[in-house]
Parts: sequence; structure tokens; C-alpha cells
Amino acid sequence: MKTKLFVILISVFGLAACSSFVSNNVGKNTISSSLVDFLYPDPESRTQHQPEIPVLTLPVKVGIAFVPPTGYSRNPIHEKDQIALLNTVKSSFAGYEYIDHIEVIPSTYLQGGQGFTTLSQVGRLYDIDVIALVSYDQVTQSLENNAALLYWTIVGMYMIPGNQNSVQTFVDTAVFDINSQKMLFRAPGVSQIERLSTAIGVDDTLNDKSREGFSLAVADMTKNLDAELARFKTRVKEEKVAKIEHSDGYSGGAMGWLIMFMFLVGITRKVNKLHSQWYFFI
Repeated sequence: MKTKLFVILISVFGLAACSSFVSNNVGKNTISSSLVDFLYPDPESRTQHQPEIPVLTLPVKVGIAFVPPTGYSRNPIHEKDQIALLNTVKSSFAGYEYIDHIEVIPSTYLQGGQGFTTLSQVGRLYDIDVIALVSYDQVTQSLENNAALLYWTIVGMYMIPGNQNSVQTFVDTAVFDINSQKMLFRAPGVSQIERLSTAIGVDDTLNDKSREGFSLAVADMTKNLDAELARFKTRVKEEKVAKIEHSDGYSGGAMGWLIMFMFLVGITRKVNKLHSQWYFFI
């Protein structure tokens, strides 16, 4: 009797844990990239580094790239997905008159590099003054719930949603002036997704939700990035976070004021003309 009970318990335990036999993603897994480790590969350089006050020549040329992943032989985010996400970030920069052009830079150009030395090389290659570095930390978790006890047959592994899957994603965009090595501002974004799946469907579910998690976190981050970009002009004037110069032929915000002035002059002339016509009619 005891032997029979023992066999039943072992069987139940084995069947309840059968997700681990069909997927390597069961349990908790993390993919990440570290901005600090990339910028300062030598720990001593972190304390020795003394950033200067940046001098920005408007309009600035901006590059956007993902920070290479930590501890991976290949990037866990597919290159096609990287480009799509970076184009979302690019749209945040596009509406500001003090920005010239925005270059999307594949993370392969940063892999194996040495921090700001690599950024300087990339800056010369792409002709950019400022770079936005997107780092990330994503945790995926797949745990078996009570329904997993019904994994008595192969059919059950295909049909019964016995795995509780969650994906938590954090992204952070830090914007640096390349010459001074000074961070100008940063903007974070987060997302959290939960989804049930069968044992066989764990990998597909986590892969889909991983991509969705990055997309949602980047969308959240771009909202904060828009706010930081708008606030940066005020910070330059009030907090003196950077010195501003203008390239030849750049008028910046003056053009907007000129258009507004011409618009107001036009309205004034129309009002005066209408007033004269009305006075003559009286």
C-alpha cells in the first residue's frame, strides 16, 4: 500500500513538473544590458571620470542605439525588433527644431567596445553629436498552477492551460553628449504582462509576450522622453546644464517668432482694412 502511494506521489510530482521537459523557459529568466558596465568597463574609470559642461551646437545630430546585452553571445532582441523599437524612440526626437537628424544605429556597432571610446568612433562614423542609449532589464517567469496536475496525458500538455506566465520589462534611455561624456537627461519605461498557456505553448507564449513587453515599455518610455526633451530647453536656460552655440545658417526658435510676427501683422492689416470699409459704409 505504501509502495503504491509512493509511486502515485512520484507520478503526480513528475507530471506536475513536466513543463520543464518540454521548455527551457520554465522558472525565472532574465535578459538585460547594463549602461554602466558598457560605459565604464574598467571599474576604476567610474571614479576617475570627470564629465565636462557640454557645448551643444544647434541643431544637434542624434544617434539612437541599444546597449549591447550583458553575458550573451548573441543579442536576445532580434535585430528587426531592435530597429522597429528604435524607430519608435526616433519619433520622439523628430518634432524638435533644435535637432537636425536622427540616426538609428545597430547595437552590433557597440558590441565589444570600450565605452566612450567606442561612442566617439560611432559618432565620427555616423556624424552625430549626441547619442541616446537604450538599456533594458526583462524578467520572464513561467510557473505551473493547479491545472498542471491534470497533465496526465500528452494531450493534456497541449490542451490544459497549466502554466502561469509573466513578463516584466524595464527600459531606460539615457542621452549623452559624446564630446563632453555628459549625460543630458534620461527617461524610463515599464510594462508588465501575464498570460496562461499550455505546457507545450510556454516558449511561444513567452517569446510573443517578450516582444510585446518591450513594445509596451518603449511606448511608456517615449512619453517620458517627450516630456524630458521639452523640459531640456528650460533646463539649459535656468539650470545651465549645457552651453549652446549655433551652426551657420541656424536660426532656431527665431524663425517661429518671425512667422508669428508676420501672421500678427497680416491680421492687423486685415482688421484695419475692414474697419476703414465699415467706417465708409456708415
